[in-house]
Amino acid sequence: MAFTRATGKHRGPSRLARHSAGVAGVATFATAGVIGTLASPALAADTEQPSVEDTGLTQVITEESLAQRVDAQASAQEKEAYEAAARARAAAEAKRKAEARAKEIRAAKERAAREAERKRLASFQLPVSGSYVSTGYKTGGSLWSSGSHTGIDFHAAYGTKVVSVGSGTVVEAGWGGAYGNNIVIRMNDGTYTQYGHLSAIQVSVGQTVTPGERIGVSGSSGNSTGPHLHFEARTGAEYGSDINPISYLRSRGVNV
Repeated sequence: MAFTRATGKHRGPSRLARHSAGVAGVATFATAGVIGTLASPALAADTEQPSVEDTGLTQVITEESLAQRVDAQASAQEKEAYEAAARARAAAEAKRKAEARAKEIRAAKERAAREAERKRLASFQLPVSGSYVSTGYKTGGSLWSSGSHTGIDFHAAYGTKVVSVGSGTVVEAGWGGAYGNNIVIRMNDGTYTQYGHLSAIQVSVGQTVTPGERIGVSGSSGNSTGPHLHFEARTGAEYGSDINPISYLRSRGVNV
């Protein structure tokens, strides 16, 4: 009995036909540039295709990823450096402002101190702190050779501190006859003040003094009936140029 090859729609393709179709498929996909990823398992088995390493794809991806990481790192470093520089500039500016402010404060304090010192040196005060006038100006009587009192007397127990009423220069310091131990000061405003009947003198001629500076100690030397301070204000250094000491002190802000 003879057999014939079956034909018709139920007949499967031969191996040769399948191989030919596979080659054709490879050619088609190669033209589209997608060999390997879209091929069927049968085609991959029948057709020998290059590995990923052979195509150079892995190397390209690796180099691109490394370049991206380097760029990102460089950008981060640049940003960090910029921010650090900005912080440094801000700190330097804050320091500059703080130093400028401190300098202004010091200058203001120095100006205030100079002004306070200027005012102090120009001020006047009582020659005996907390004292009062016990004998007034021009009081008459036989106690004074001129017939009247040429100054005023401040109450002061023996040994009480006597100070300069203002700023000036000592022009006399020693025995003054009826005045006993006395001091005469030429004040900075051109007037003169005298301090008499002292028990001790603690300045010398030519010495500069300031308001409230100690110049001697009260007593009862010379023509005196008891311890006190004789104080005179004068227009000149000589005897007889006296002016009202109370008016003199009050005009200079002293409460007498």
